[in-house]
Amino acid sequence: MPYFRGVLRAVEARVYQDFELPGPVLDLGCGDGHFATVAFDRKLDVGLDPWTGPVREAAQRGGYHLVIQGAGDRIPFADGYFSSAVSNSVLEHIPDLDAVMAEMARVLRPGAVFIFCVPNHQFLANLSVSNFFDRVGLKGLADAYRAFFNRISRHHHCDSPEVWSERLNRAGFEVERWWHYFSPRALHTLEWGHYFGLPSLICQKLFKRWILAPTRWNLALTLGITRPIYEEAREQEHGAYTFYIVRRKAA
Repeated sequence: MPYFRGVLRAVEARVYQDFELPGPVLDLGCGDGHFATVAFDRKLDVGLDPWTGPVREAAQRGGYHLVIQGAGDRIPFADGYFSSAVSNSVLEHIPDLDAVMAEMARVLRPGAVFIFCVPNHQFLANLSVSNFFDRVGLKGLADAYRAFFNRISRHHHCDSPEVWSERLNRAGFEVERWWHYFSPRALHTLEWGHYFGLPSLICQKLFKRWILAPTRWNLALTLGITRPIYEEAREQEHGAYTFYIVRRKAA
């Protein structure tokens, strides 16, 4: 994956190491399975994703005992089948979240932990280009840029903890804790990475590799840019993303 996505995923992967996930474990929106092989030291039980290509890749990577192509609002398992679940930067891409959250509540046992992360209400407010336009009085351009960046990020939701708490409560979950992460400075790196990373995208399309020469000298600049982000404090008051630790309510 491109470096600007890689550093975000690296920051997120560390979090899961602090939590025990009793099996069976469901990964909602597993994608190509790369994240699971990095974030977890064992195979997860089930990976679920709606897209054919990523599901095939996930099955080949071997990070799951079972990979299934399917939608989050129609999970093909019995009530209370799973003892825990994760979903990493997935839920923001789903238009009808209420249906998916209700389905997650159905397949999780009472008391089961569900850990997920999503962009929050500070994501758009922290974008550097739109903030520049705001400072020079070009509010129309600022709003247009925020809409553009949200569109290329394929976000349907960038919600506050208050909105999420209400949504989770409706679905049958209770929030144990949440925290913001990924500082404004870190988000700026991700934002500009979309543009400076175009050569890597071309490389991936042509050669099926994001990096042609994975040598120390070739990656030194990228490492210098991303290491401070990886090492910043976990909780960031003005962070653009939020982790949630929630549990299925007791019956």
